[in-house]
Amino acid sequence: MSSSRRMQKTRAEILDAAWDLVSVKGAEVSLQEIAKAAGISRQSVYDHFGSRGGLLMALVRRADDRFDIKNGLFEAFGRADPVERLDTTIDVWIDFVERIFPVATDLIRLRATDPDASAAWEDRMADLRSWLVVLTESLKKDGALGTGWTARTAAEYLWAAFSVQMWGMLTKECGWPANKARGVLRRTIREALFSGSPVDG
Repeated sequence: MSSSRRMQKTRAEILDAAWDLVSVKGAEVSLQEIAKAAGISRQSVYDHFGSRGGLLMALVRRADDRFDIKNGLFEAFGRADPVERLDTTIDVWIDFVERIFPVATDLIRLRATDPDASAAWEDRMADLRSWLVVLTESLKKDGALGTGWTARTAAEYLWAAFSVQMWGMLTKECGWPANKARGVLRRTIREALFSGSPVDG
């Protein structure tokens, strides 16, 4: 194995160990704890990522790659029927949220006090917002969006409706079964985007 491939393999192993640890203990885990879980030295973690912030950024980006969220969303965006396109997008996103939920909720919890956690979360949310514009532009082009929606405002609404916090409030705090929460979100988002117009503030 070449040194480059060995480095990539070690990097992936560190990130996977970090993901498992953060899922259980939260994003406040130390680099020392992550190094121990990965079976390497703390210095090796620094060598690969430079800082805790660098590791957290790499961690959330690896989750996108591991769970193939971008490809899943863009495959959904390619559906010919607008209703199926939107519903499939919602399903792909919810499947992803269920996988990342423990880590995502802890990053969200720490955003106000932890710049590293905040930067990592904002990085992924910025990409999601830009991806959703691709979807809403296609819906607008097909004449599927309700009167008054622009592609931008529709993407912003959808991004807010996709929040991990909403999924957690429905399924954890309110105790809704996942299938019920998924069905309600699909119906209400579809009705909001296709049937009406946003209220002017």
